[in-house]
Amino acid sequence: MTDRELAVTAWESLFRAQVGVIRVLASEFPTRTMSLNEYDVLFNLSLQPNNRARLRDINQLVLLSQPSVSRLIDRLVARGLVSKHPDPTDKRGTIVAITDAGFAQYRDAARMHMETITDLMGSALTDEELRQLTKLTAKIRRSSPAPDAD
Repeated sequence: MTDRELAVTAWESLFRAQVGVIRVLASEFPTRTMSLNEYDVLFNLSLQPNNRARLRDINQLVLLSQPSVSRLIDRLVARGLVSKHPDPTDKRGTIVAITDAGFAQYRDAARMHMETITDLMGSALTDEELRQLTKLTAKIRRSSPAPDAD
């Protein structure tokens, strides 16, 4: 196998594995009150300082298009799970913050979601293989150029 063929084969394997895992996680997502994409937004907000971020930064953190993220945020606002405020440092920007109710729903879903992930990944890989996978994917992320912010 040439270097190019090996790289493409490895990418295809990684991509197919990721798609398969995401499909299982989406189908078995542990709550009827929140989609996997909504969970992803709340998860990413929970990792930010003060559980808030600029809308454009959220767009860089999740795997959805900008219009989809905006609509999803609006649905979360309507349900009281996040709030939106003008960015005090840039009036063109919007700050999105997770509410107490949103954090509580996220935390409940996260507990169940972690069990599903643990079962799925732990049944396929040993602890050492999980550590190696983590190292390899981190290495790939570090070598990839960061996408431009919009």
